Amino acid sequence: MEDIDAIAVLQDPVRRRLYEYVVAQGREVGRNEAAEATGVARTLAAHHLDKLTGAGLLESGSRRLSGRSGPGAGRPAKVYVRARGERSVSLPARDYRTAAELLAEAAEQAGLDAGLCAAARRRGEALRGPAGPCGGLDEAVETLAARGYEPYREDVEGEAAGAVRMRNCPFHAVAESFPPLVCGMNLALLQGLLGTEGPVRARMDARPGECCVVVEAVEASA
Repeated sequence: MEDIDAIAVLQDPVRRRLYEYVVAQGREVGRNEAAEATGVARTLAAHHLDKLTGAGLLESGSRRLSGRSGPGAGRPAKVYVRARGERSVSLPARDYRTAAELLAEAAEQAGLDAGLCAAARRRGEALRGPAGPCGGLDEAVETLAARGYEPYREDVEGEAAGAVRMRNCPFHAVAESFPPLVCGMNLALLQGLLGTEGPVRARMDARPGECCVVVEAVEASA
């Protein structure tokens, strides 16, 4: 399916709510849970979830949601998770990814890591504008969500403040080919965006399938 056709599937408001709910969980979601969360009937949720899977926006599988196995555990249920592929549409056609990869390759070969990070930090500060450093983790979530990072709060046992993790890296495609360069740039950008003198700090802490940066309250990282 062409990218434009796949994205058009999200035009239906119920389908879009279901997609956004599954994506926001960062884990497999069953039909009953998705239906209840979005306020639609299970059969309607199943129809739209399968449409999203057919469009390549979700991936489906099956497992026992009870957590039990063996006799009496029940039949496996169908579950959904965001597809690993990336969809984009540009009219007329543009190829910014190739340009970004070429620039990243040149910067890496020339040893321009420090210069790139300095530029990224300045860009983050420019995006923040005249506002002061980020005031806390709730504000960080709002700021990061606006930039497409898909942030979520992570409670840390024994620590009141917790942290903010991000399910999406906006630079994922280029970061896969040039991880040290692009992840360092991303960290510098977020340090400029959130500030380094306020109550939160961004630092590198890579996790598989997530952004390489974590944002913590100063007290949590002390």
